Amino acid sequence: MGFWLTGCGKNQEVEGYQWPIIDGFPKPQVPADNPMSAEKVSLGRMLFYDKNLSANQTQSCASCHLQEYAFAEPLATSVGSTGDIHRRNAPALVNIAYNKTLTWAHDGLTSIELQLLLPMFSESPVELGITNHEQEVLARFQTPAYRALFRQAFPDDFSFIFGSEEVSFDLITKALASFVRSLISFDSPFDHYAYWRDDSALPEEAIRGMNLFFSERLECHHCHGGFNFTQSTGHEKQLIDRRPFHNIGLYNVDGASLYPVEDNGLAEISTLSADNGRFRAPTLRNVAVTAPYMHDGSIKTLEQVIDFYADGGRNIIQGPYRGDGRKNILKSPFMKGFTLTTRERHDLLAFLHSLTDKAFLTAPEHAAPE
Repeated sequence: MGFWLTGCGKNQEVEGYQWPIIDGFPKPQVPADNPMSAEKVSLGRMLFYDKNLSANQTQSCASCHLQEYAFAEPLATSVGSTGDIHRRNAPALVNIAYNKTLTWAHDGLTSIELQLLLPMFSESPVELGITNHEQEVLARFQTPAYRALFRQAFPDDFSFIFGSEEVSFDLITKALASFVRSLISFDSPFDHYAYWRDDSALPEEAIRGMNLFFSERLECHHCHGGFNFTQSTGHEKQLIDRRPFHNIGLYNVDGASLYPVEDNGLAEISTLSADNGRFRAPTLRNVAVTAPYMHDGSIKTLEQVIDFYADGGRNIIQGPYRGDGRKNILKSPFMKGFTLTTRERHDLLAFLHSLTDKAFLTAPEHAAPE
């Protein structure tokens, strides 16, 4: 049970749905055609963990988004249901309801309902592999038990075809999106300290690390700021897109300010050379449990992440991606590098660990249905 339920705060109820957010926090934006409800969240949870959603019945959404890892996974890049190796690391599903943009590098994907179509129907690479198996997959959810759940979740939308109720992919994606939106994490030691004014919630080293994090010396907060520790935030009081995509000098292939051709970031969508190597800055909530890091999972530990930012980028001295990312001319101006003492490095790590919400990682309401 979240801390906001224990007396210092409470859920905010909106049109029958209780958001598990801290009193005074803005509510997430929700599509008008898919309002939140407990019934949709419950159905979406069932679907999220159901391997019947993949064509070959070997994977579910939860196969690449594991609760104990903040709904990320401990692999550099994901592997689809048919064995296709993906080019990107599975992002953590933490406070996705607040995300202004979705996926690592697509500024046009702003709806969870639309984003879900990628893992469901993509063919290159295959994830759940539903394409060309649509009717076969849908038939698995035409059971009396699932029909009852869809009827409860969508009393006004459950369609009737030839006199019988039919499950559709439209309703499946709406239910899944509702479950993903319900994955709210605001119960970390940092939250207790910052929002509940519990001075004992953070040890001294974490407080020192917090001050470093928000300092102009390190400048972490420019890309990982706000209550969700990311620029990619939208809610009822924040409607403007802050364009949260950044080139952080992870690569500089052959010194030409290029990223690997298999994934050049936002430029793939925008076709603008200036967007080469730009990826969305993810939330840092629960970051300590979401290794490996970066869009391609190429940095293994949180300690190595700090070293990377301290260096102001990454210098790869051999191999196909050789080049000094620190000299990438498209690199963010906030990637200037910095020097930390041994104690300061320890303090910064302590702060990042204080963003771990253990209740979120173990919450029964987010776990696989029994």
